[in-house]
Amino acid sequence: MPKEMKSMSEITVFHKILAGEIPADKVYEDERCIVIRDIQPQAPVHLLCIPKEFIRDVSSISQETDPALLGHLLFVASQVARNEGIESSGYRLIFNCGEDSGQEVPYLHLHIIGGKKLPSLG
Repeated sequence: MPKEMKSMSEITVFHKILAGEIPADKVYEDERCIVIRDIQPQAPVHLLCIPKEFIRDVSSISQETDPALLGHLLFVASQVARNEGIESSGYRLIFNCGEDSGQEVPYLHLHIIGGKKLPSLG
């Protein structure tokens, strides 16, 4: 069972995708993460970069969390954005944290969103 999980009832859809139990439209995979297309896209390009190491959310990051993993997710996001053709027009990277933020799956994942003009956040 992945670290930080308390019971089998905490297994998420991302655990099942990583285990190959649920199919996903993968656009990238390496030894540390996968990138899949979001099944409810908010833009023409809406991808999820999911680490293979279970971390519940950003607030669960601790000194024991591999800081290089988080940097790797950002690096992969930039490469995938280039491959998807959204690098030059711009894209947004989002980590949601907690239910009130809109985080639907309690497993850290990075949204890569682009392909259209996105509303300003401030």
